[in-house]
Amino acid sequence: MEGSKSFVPTEDQILFTGVPRFAPPAAVDAAVSRSGWEDVFGDASTPPTVLIVDGAEVDRRLLRAMFKTTPYRFLEASRPSEAVALLGREKIDMVMLELMLPEMSGLDLCRKIKSERNTQYIPTLIVTSLHGAEHEVAGLSSGADEFLTRPLHPAVVRARVRAMLRNKATIDSLEEAEAILFALAQTVEQRDRYTGGHCQRLAAYSLSMGLALGLSQPELLALHRGAYLHDIGKIAIPDAILFKNSSLDTSEWSVMRQHPVRGEEICRPMKSLLPVLPVIRSHHERWDGTGYPDGLSGDHIPLLARILQIVDIYDALTTARPYKLAKTHADSLRIIQEETDRGWRDPELVSLFQEISASLCSFAPQPHPEWPEECSTHVSLENMQRELLK
Repeated sequence: MEGSKSFVPTEDQILFTGVPRFAPPAAVDAAVSRSGWEDVFGDASTPPTVLIVDGAEVDRRLLRAMFKTTPYRFLEASRPSEAVALLGREKIDMVMLELMLPEMSGLDLCRKIKSERNTQYIPTLIVTSLHGAEHEVAGLSSGADEFLTRPLHPAVVRARVRAMLRNKATIDSLEEAEAILFALAQTVEQRDRYTGGHCQRLAAYSLSMGLALGLSQPELLALHRGAYLHDIGKIAIPDAILFKNSSLDTSEWSVMRQHPVRGEEICRPMKSLLPVLPVIRSHHERWDGTGYPDGLSGDHIPLLARILQIVDIYDALTTARPYKLAKTHADSLRIIQEETDRGWRDPELVSLFQEISASLCSFAPQPHPEWPEECSTHVSLENMQRELLK
């Protein structure tokens, strides 16, 4: 673990690493109210927005004329800088652009659109007067989804645009379905006032460990999502068991131990969540094989599940519950070490967590001896950027 970096990312820092922000409630409401892309297009109050980027006003006018009977909303830009500004402040569903533009080429603008996190999934259609296979190859290689050359057949253009907007709506609906799952997970957390902020803290702590381990961006994304979704299966656990103020009996434990399986079943239909399933299912396994639900041991327990397990235990120890007081940071580390000595936890990851927990406060303006109450996630974006760029 030598040379590991230790820091706790804030929400803005999570965005800096490319890990998506938790979906807002508005997205969930929209997802619930929509049954498919046809409903979106049929809603006159929210027509799809198409941005036309072309230096020639006559060409922009001709393109718009092809869609005079459609419900689409059109925005226009004569220069790439204008297009970038519109993309930054408007919800754009599709971009139609010319190859020959002032300031930068259409190819460069397309690359910029496809390289930005907030615009990379916007379908892009290149419409140009330049003929030749080499231009089409260059356009598609720059990230464009379609390529058409003038003269244009209006019916063909409308069919291409309709297909591209349909694909965009499908992607949006998948994002909304995912947002529903995250909202459901947060609902599970909010059922218990004693666990408020639990998922956010787990995301911060586990990402700190993941970054220290040098995990890849997809692994960090799975870890972040796992922090929110790991206990989603508790939605199926009766309140009488979930909020019991005393120890659970044998039958109650049998029900409680099914929540990782239930969580995996809930999330399995979402292909984008496949990397998260091992985290959800295995975060209660133990290093010596005495955990649940599968009795996995050692390296057979997925790495991301082992990471989340440690920070989950730490947060549970340092949080007050109806049946116990919150432990101090030092006492919590001691208990985790005792469980490691007993064979329950990955010793290398526990050692890393102890190292990180001892130095995290150095990133806060005024370090406090107790972590994380005073400095848990209040680390500046500048510090995070500096660490990530090392």
